[in-house]
Amino acid sequence: MNSGARIGFKDHFSGVADAYAAARPEYPDELFDLIAARVPGNANAWEPGCGSGQATRGLAARFAHIHATDPSAQQIAQHWAQGGASNVTLAVEPGERTSLPDASVQLVAIAQALHWLDRDAFFAECARVLAPGGVLAAWGYGDFVAPEGMVEAVEDFRAQIESYWPPERALIDAEYAGFDWPFPALPTQPMWLEVEWSLPHFLRYLSSMSATARCRADIGEDPVARHAAALSAAWGEPGEPRIIRWPLFVHLRKKP
Repeated sequence: MNSGARIGFKDHFSGVADAYAAARPEYPDELFDLIAARVPGNANAWEPGCGSGQATRGLAARFAHIHATDPSAQQIAQHWAQGGASNVTLAVEPGERTSLPDASVQLVAIAQALHWLDRDAFFAECARVLAPGGVLAAWGYGDFVAPEGMVEAVEDFRAQIESYWPPERALIDAEYAGFDWPFPALPTQPMWLEVEWSLPHFLRYLSSMSATARCRADIGEDPVARHAAALSAAWGEPGEPRIIRWPLFVHLRKKP
């Protein structure tokens, strides 16, 4: 097994579910358009590891029905579709096992979550629920590029939380290279995730990181609060928006 036996799930985000829902960036239309070019609009989709719905919105705008699942009840409680989305169903389910019937979906879309799963079990579940010709889309984004003038302040913050990243973080940094994918690859291209945020939103994003939460729990001090003055000075006017960018990678795999 390439990712080890699992007991329960590695829950790094339930404790920051509200911050995660409020602060995480939205994915670009370019990403969903890339998937939609390979999957028909009348498709049913499964979105495991949906979190609070950062990807669900874009999927729901392009496909007939989305079964969005997450093992964290706190994340599902914060999900975007709780506000009402007629073509989205929500369920508290692990990524390695879903209630969906065999060959019932044409798309499995997993955003920034594959590195948390037992890949052997998840890929077997993809093979079960995907209809022939269905597509597995898996994507993620690495660390953000520090805005101009903020490199030193950002690096000081990163230095404090660096040792608190879970080991799975390395899989994101490697862009899921070397995975034993279950299906042949379809062509993709690298993209950028880009937002325009105020300083308070940027600080909320830093607070939503799993390493930040682990650091806070370990030392009893909020690393974002500790570095807020330096980050604020480097940012400039707090209400003035600045562009934040992350490198975004995508894998598309088609079931024969």
